[in-house]
Amino acid sequence: MAANSRKAEPAPSTGTPTERARTLEQLLATKEIVISCGSGGVGKTTTAAAAAAMAATHLGGKVLVLTVDPAKRLANALGLERFGNVETRVPDSAFAAAGIEPRGELWAAMLDTKQSWDDLIARHAPDTKTREAILANSIYQNISGRFVQSHDYIAMERLYEIHSSGTYDLIVVDTPPTRNAIDFLEAPDRMADFFSSKLLRWLTAPSKSRVMNFASKPFYTVADRILGSQFLADIAEFFGLFQAMAPGFVERADAVTKILADKRTTFVVVSTLEAAPLHEAEFFIDALDERKLHLGALVLNKVLPAYLRRTATTGVAKRLCADADELAASVPDAGDAADTARVLATIGESFLNYQVVAKREAEQRASLARTPDVVAAVPYFDADIHDLAGLLQLGDQIWR
Repeated sequence: MAANSRKAEPAPSTGTPTERARTLEQLLATKEIVISCGSGGVGKTTTAAAAAAMAATHLGGKVLVLTVDPAKRLANALGLERFGNVETRVPDSAFAAAGIEPRGELWAAMLDTKQSWDDLIARHAPDTKTREAILANSIYQNISGRFVQSHDYIAMERLYEIHSSGTYDLIVVDTPPTRNAIDFLEAPDRMADFFSSKLLRWLTAPSKSRVMNFASKPFYTVADRILGSQFLADIAEFFGLFQAMAPGFVERADAVTKILADKRTTFVVVSTLEAAPLHEAEFFIDALDERKLHLGALVLNKVLPAYLRRTATTGVAKRLCADADELAASVPDAGDAADTARVLATIGESFLNYQVVAKREAEQRASLARTPDVVAAVPYFDADIHDLAGLLQLGDQIWR
């Protein structure tokens, strides 16, 4: 299927450009990048995969889910043994097993930090000699996955690279847990700042002159004793070579930052209504607002069912509590009537307690609904999601 084929198909109407989307389907039909954020354990990865699967199924085109926070169970749910830095297509057999014939294609990739850095060096190095020198440098080989928040930056760089290729109509990104996701947002600016920092100027100063000054500078004397002159020289050589790529890095960092604010990009915050995850969600929503980034949707997982809030059910539960003895007498073959009455009264009381929690959840949802375009609620599932059918079942809850 050719890239951008989804955009040639009629999309659900979203009204005027200033009108907010009312469903996740409408939102995703007008976007090219969706970034899923949330604290750990709230179903963020599963929600990202479900949204991508629904887009491939109903909107068509080529859809990629890119996971930055690796989760092995995602591969299993997508019908894949494994996947890595190179995008892998979810087989048609996985959809067929779920009883679905998708309009488009679903692909998956998991960020490989080291490989992505190697590819980035190959693109930005000014010449073959510099590229080979950096890749062979022992310092680079040991710290390419660790320095300057490289995981966060390379994730943004990889997203930019894939989006710029035009291969996919929609890219859904699964980020690390919330506060790390802030690092994810700030990584391009921090990389640009690094190239103009005093630290880099110090690291790229001629190594010979630094070694000569060791005797007069206590810090250098200690560093030389602990690390050795050769180690410090290797650092100087590596960052000297690295600085040769500064213009390309700074230019790309600026481009990556701009793509986050592009109208084709939106953020989906995933949370539960428990206190800690909800606090994290509010923290991230505020961070997006501060940066003027688009919050497209809030997905609330493990929400109590709507019937708990119905007034009619309150009367039933109260009757179970008040008339437990009378009702127990009418239950055939129930055994001891007193035990039956206690069970009925406990059920009624438990229902009323859950009802209080459900109403509190509704109030929390109402207060959060003022910010995003779309608010979707997902009820508790009886079993863990372990296949594509389960992902699509979750997707049905948030789609329309």
